[in-house]
This record gives sequence, C-alpha cells and structure tokens, in this order.
Amino acid sequence: MTTTTSAVPTITLNNGQAIPQLGFGVFQIEPAGTKRATLAALEVGYRHIDTAEMYGNEQGVGEAVRESGLDRSEVFVTSKLNNGFHHRADALAAFDTSLATLGLDYLDLFLIHWPLPAVGDFVETWRAMEEMLASGRVKSIGVSNFQRHHLQRLFDETGTVPAVNQIEVHPYLAQDDLRAFNSEHGIATEAWSPIAQGKVLGDPIITAIADRIGRSAAQVTLRWHLQRGDIVFPKSVTRSRVEENFALFDFELSVDDVAAITALNRDERTGPNPDEFNYIP
Repeated sequence: MTTTTSAVPTITLNNGQAIPQLGFGVFQIEPAGTKRATLAALEVGYRHIDTAEMYGNEQGVGEAVRESGLDRSEVFVTSKLNNGFHHRADALAAFDTSLATLGLDYLDLFLIHWPLPAVGDFVETWRAMEEMLASGRVKSIGVSNFQRHHLQRLFDETGTVPAVNQIEVHPYLAQDDLRAFNSEHGIATEAWSPIAQGKVLGDPIITAIADRIGRSAAQVTLRWHLQRGDIVFPKSVTRSRVEENFALFDFELSVDDVAAITALNRDERTGPNPDEFNYIP
C-alpha cells in the first residue's frame, strides 16, 4: 500500500523552512534493519525521517533516501549531535561525520541531542551549530531536550533562535508550559516518545475515544499531538503499523476529546530528566 503525502501538513519554521508535521522515527531500530524500515516508510508516504548519531543507524537512513527514487529535496532528514562532541571542534567534526555516514550533501535539520549541563557548555556547542548553518550544509539548527532555562541562555548569549526543540511529549507528559514557551519564541515543538513507549495505549480515556470513533489508540494519540500543533515521528518496523500511524488525516478529535487526553498529564517521563542527564556514550 502506498499512501499519498498530500494530506500531511507542514509547519513553517522560524527561518521559513517547511517541515512535515508527521515523520518516521528510527530510534532503537537496529542498523541492519534501518534501510528496509525507512524505505517502507518512504513508500507508505512519509517524507520526514528523524535519526541521530547516537542511534548508530544514520547509514541505513541515508541509503534508503538515496535508493528511494525520490528527489533529495522531497525528504526532510534530521540528525542529532552525539553527547561526546560538545566542544566546538568536536561538534564541527561530528557534523562532517554525520553527513559522510548518511551519504548526503546536506541535512534539513541538525540538533544538539542533550544539553548535558554538568558535562560541557552547550552555548559553545550552539555557536558551532551556527557555523554549520552558515556553511549551507544544514538548512536549520535546533535543540533536543532543552528546558526553559537552557533556551533562555541561548537567547541571552547567542544570535540564533533554535528552529526546533525536540522534547518528550505524550498524554502522561503534556509539557504545556514548555511547549508554550517554545511557541512564544518561535520554536517548533517536536514530540519524542509520543505514545509513551506504548504506556498510554491501554488508558481507558484513550481507548474509549478510539472505540467511539473506530480508530486505534495509537492513531487517537498521534492525532492528539497533531491537533495540538506538535511535530511527531512514530517508529515501527511493522509495515501495517507504519501504515496505521500514517492514516491520521481523514478524521479529527473533538475539542473535548483533545482536552480529555491532555488532562491525563501526570508529569511522568519515560526517559531521563534533561536537568539530570549527563550520559556520554
């Protein structure tokens, strides 16, 4: 089954670049299976792929993009700076390595993966990101897992506002305050772990909505993200699930349904707290 991409909305970033609101994530997909999974996603209709140096599968993503038959300009590709390369020279070299591993001439978006407050100075790292942007080999730069105070430092000490802040968001971690701060400063919010690693799929509120409208709990949850304005990129290696996760644009949740799902917030993370996470692989 090949699905049309015309229904996928785009969000305009603060530099004018358009990003598809729905993408395909490759976190925890084994390197050996990444090319196959990404090719399947592109065939289904996804035109936005999210990877990272840390995932170890950039090569498979790049091979899939190159072998898909699609023009490079049709696929929005994101990668992220690994945690061991926050010093300026290391960051610049790591970016070169990412491009080489992907086998691409440019990236659409490159992110600082974690702020690592006790490890290094992410402001220095951000200045290196600004150099990457100026080189023309990446169209947009952003951050991942940055809290409000991390962003404020960037605003105060540098000249470029991140295009994107990729943070953990799902019904049990709605992140409304940080999402509002992002929006106030023209930063698009991307939601990782959008179904809380499956934890929300058995929630009685979500399953009741899904049963009522004849959709799966995953589709309801992903539609909640889209209607709140976030960019989301679910991951699956199962073709039927990849197709299901793409079939989000022929239905809408009611205002009451969106509010009911948002009210499930518990401030419950599936991943680390960015203020405490300082892991370097």
